[in-house]
Amino acid sequence: MAGKYFQKPGPELADRVPPGQHLAKGFPVLTYGDTPHIAQADWSLTITGLAAPQTFTWADMMALPQTDFTADFHCVTTWSKLDVTWRGVRVTDLIAQLQVNPEAACVMLHCYGGYTTNLTLADFVRPENFFAHTLDGSPLPPDHGGPMRLVVPHLYAWKSAKWVNGVEFLAEPALGFWERNGYHHRGEPWAEERYSG
Repeated sequence: MAGKYFQKPGPELADRVPPGQHLAKGFPVLTYGDTPHIAQADWSLTITGLAAPQTFTWADMMALPQTDFTADFHCVTTWSKLDVTWRGVRVTDLIAQLQVNPEAACVMLHCYGGYTTNLTLADFVRPENFFAHTLDGSPLPPDHGGPMRLVVPHLYAWKSAKWVNGVEFLAEPALGFWERNGYHHRGEPWAEERYSG
């Protein structure tokens, strides 16, 4: 069964596939709970916490600079997918629109369906991170987090929050859904930060 859906990476990919990972032949869908279905017209992103409160509609996000991204995607359940193509808004381009309190050191991502995940501010504002609305040239499907998800390529995929609808800026770390249930607080694939010690 494993050979049908996953394959062991060759040595030529040692610098791209973290330890313990296998290459997925498709793009697996892993979701806890029901998949929310949100129309673009109903979607919004709310900024709260240690930042001036703001709400971005779909039109507001589409008015920001749009960028194409190609990034590798690593799931904590030991599969990786290389060279995934996305389109969306850089986190740094969104941050440029915000008034964030200097005391902010962390963020909590909130999502339709109630999911949350935490990041340090430093991990959140890296230039390779983005809010994705397009996957492989088509609108991001609900199963993959559409209409909008966060993508944080340098951490395990549970940090790339699906169905994102809020960014809460915090002074101190707080734990999101999977972090409260035993997953690592950061989730760095190359260090195999899968579970909390």
